[in-house]
Amino acid sequence: MRAAVLHGPRDVRIEQVPDPRIERPTDAIVRVVAACVCGSDLWSYRGIQQVPEPTRMGHEFVGVVEEIGAEIDTVRPGQFVIAPMHASDGICVHCRNRVPFFCPRRAHWGATDEYGLFVDGGQGEAVRVPMADGTLVALPEQPDPALIPDLLALCDVMGTGYHAALCAGVTRGSTVAVVGDGAVGLCAVLAVRRLGAERVIAMSSHAERQKLARVFGASDVVTKRGADGAAQVVELLGGVGADAVLECVGTKESLQQAIDATRPGGRVGYVGLPHGSPELPVQQLFLANISVRGGLASSRDYITELLPSVLDGSIEPGRVFDLVLDLDAVAGGYAAMDQRRSIKALLRP
Repeated sequence: MRAAVLHGPRDVRIEQVPDPRIERPTDAIVRVVAACVCGSDLWSYRGIQQVPEPTRMGHEFVGVVEEIGAEIDTVRPGQFVIAPMHASDGICVHCRNRVPFFCPRRAHWGATDEYGLFVDGGQGEAVRVPMADGTLVALPEQPDPALIPDLLALCDVMGTGYHAALCAGVTRGSTVAVVGDGAVGLCAVLAVRRLGAERVIAMSSHAERQKLARVFGASDVVTKRGADGAAQVVELLGGVGADAVLECVGTKESLQQAIDATRPGGRVGYVGLPHGSPELPVQQLFLANISVRGGLASSRDYITELLPSVLDGSIEPGRVFDLVLDLDAVAGGYAAMDQRRSIKALLRP
């Protein structure tokens, strides 16, 4: 089959790789209907996160189950399924506590599992899914094809934006600012509106992303960054700052921007994958009684939680996909996102 393989900085290729097969009785084989490029993939693509050897790419995919192992109970061949950011067993203490990333049996797409068996990346024609019962979320029926982008967004970016909102304690009537205008930041705007936020400020300098932020529910847009951007948020909110600020980038500068835009006693939810050396200004947090909470989203749980809102049309997170490509053109998708010509690229095998 065909799959995306990253060989080094800005060198992603489509190659012929072995077809996946059932290796364990808890496996399922999923034929990929749609996958995508994630902003976090760009760290490896740019060479910031080193790739020591050719690496299969992609941790977001939806598809149809083609084959299952003998011990599978919850999914069956022919079902349409959504895959979270990684595989987990769904029954350990960490999975039950909604932090499946710490599942002792977790497996990452494009790497080996606990048995040393390879797990395919999502950017390919098919994937062997380990622990399929605990990992996959099956739909009750085949979805309308028009919903596939929205379902694909549940794999990661919508759940991650939602996680930021929950960590920041967003409730009905909250004033919220969102740092970051990538797919996660835009989904965060959608998430806080779903939770009832009264005023939502999107921080973005990109015209097309500003438009989508407003479609998703942003009431204001701040185009400046850093201290100037934070000061503008504070000014817009009567010199006080936001009740909640969602940090969706992952740099020291973006985290500081989020903290500076938060009112005394407010909360920061951070979900940007940290790079460089982000540090918390503890004295500032202490003196302003600002709480900071965040980390990895429990994408498996959030898929289940948010799926009804996608199926009934209440939210349309798939609108973040502004570029649709055949799998063979995956290199163009990476380049477009790297150059900020695209918010998020959807791939169809």
